[in-house]
Amino acid sequence: MPTTEQAAQTTTAAASGASATERFHTDKSPFEAVKDTPKERVDLLARELLYAAQETIRKHKVTYDEFNALKAWLIQVGRDGEWPLFLDVWLEHVVEDVATAHRDGSKGSIEGPYYVPNAPEQGADGAVPMRADERGTPLLWEGTVTSTDGTALVGATVELWQADADGLYSQFAPGIPEWNLRGTFTVGTDGRFRIRTIEPAPYQIPTDGSCGKLIAAAGWHAWRPAHLHVKVSAPGHELLTTQLYFPGDPHNDDDIANAVKPELMLEPVDRADSGRTVEYGFVLDPAK
Repeated sequence: MPTTEQAAQTTTAAASGASATERFHTDKSPFEAVKDTPKERVDLLARELLYAAQETIRKHKVTYDEFNALKAWLIQVGRDGEWPLFLDVWLEHVVEDVATAHRDGSKGSIEGPYYVPNAPEQGADGAVPMRADERGTPLLWEGTVTSTDGTALVGATVELWQADADGLYSQFAPGIPEWNLRGTFTVGTDGRFRIRTIEPAPYQIPTDGSCGKLIAAAGWHAWRPAHLHVKVSAPGHELLTTQLYFPGDPHNDDDIANAVKPELMLEPVDRADSGRTVEYGFVLDPAK
């Protein structure tokens, strides 16, 4: 029998995918950012991508039945609204590695499909909005935002978003308050911030759509380790998008999204009140 948590995830998986697609179109203008890309680069990237697929077909002698199954699956990914999920889970970690390889500051990680801008402002010392009966271990997180030269970045913002104890994100699943477990924190004059939240739980990515069918057919698992999503920004500095993880999670070593890095591991300390405290700050690279 599935648990209540598993049932909640299953009933909202398809809706979650559709919401992610709609949110992507709302918040991003991908074609505007590359409108001046030279035809030579488009030609290079398109040809190499197609060549890699063609070589896979030749190397493994792909049959027409397998080819037609691929076509049907690709079509269904679109119908399910799961292209953001597919790309963010299996490809974004490589794009992130390439895009941030030049940095000297804090390590980044993938954004994922569930970011929403303009979360409510909570000041330098505050709590993320949450339900009165929100499940999870209370977590007090303190840190400092600095530049690579050690200067405190006054006015820097830390955006935090996370899943609830059922692995569900507000605005992507029904029945959750709009800004639940989402907040923006503007650091103080010393660059410090203090955030009160709850420790998230590991969860499976949605499995009732096309991505789930691929996972089942390949014999993979669908688990992500518990993590906090963060965006850190400051004037004159590069935006940092990252995720923070908790030691001891069984999926830190086999995260389906391949997004875990040793530098992103937290070290929570138990408190007398049954909660935990963690110190973790960020170093931003000056914009070039």
